[in-house]
Amino acid sequence: MHIGYLVFPGVQPLDLVGPFDVFAQFPETRQHLVWKGLAPFDASGGLTLQATTTLADCPALDMLCIPGGGGVEALLEDDDILTFVHEQAAGARWVTSVCTGALVLGAAGLLSGKRATTHWAYHDLLLAFGALPIRERVVIEGSLITGGGVTAGIDFALAVAAQCFGESQAQRAQLALEYAPAPPFNAGEPATAPASVLAAQQAAVAPSVARRAEVVARAAARLRL
Repeated sequence: MHIGYLVFPGVQPLDLVGPFDVFAQFPETRQHLVWKGLAPFDASGGLTLQATTTLADCPALDMLCIPGGGGVEALLEDDDILTFVHEQAAGARWVTSVCTGALVLGAAGLLSGKRATTHWAYHDLLLAFGALPIRERVVIEGSLITGGGVTAGIDFALAVAAQCFGESQAQRAQLALEYAPAPPFNAGEPATAPASVLAAQQAAVAPSVARRAEVVARAAARLRL
């Protein structure tokens, strides 16, 4: 089973590493980190990453996964990336995303009329691509599976693993990773975070939301041409 993750400068590491670690538990999988070239680059937060294959050399994928991160905006108007995503999605058994990677699927024309999710701060941006935004950690819409923000990538991967390899095997992977979340604060989503914490975080991400809204609008307009 070939799984390909689109990696790029500014990718959110946990969007990528969470699912990667889950699927690494299954010997049936071969995982690829895909980008335009093989030179190292900086992910979000400064972690250095390196692709294992290029867009041109990537094999046909059984599962395509698009993580999110600060570098997503550039992808939304990158014809090479959007063509790669669209072409791989046409032959893949599963087309997936974590966090704001869903916006890339939208820009590739893959979300119209489909239920999908993304990071809470950018949830409404899905509407521009004709998606039906759903506030869930994981949204399964046939072969389209989208995960919410960042840490939801682990939940997403376990849900996909259950479909691929059965629930028992997915549970073994969860146990192997000791994935038993017990956060010290009940502040992981807007509905439960203290009002002051939510307001502060909304203010912090407001410039990013506004900037991405502009890029999403342009990407959506290109789809309508």
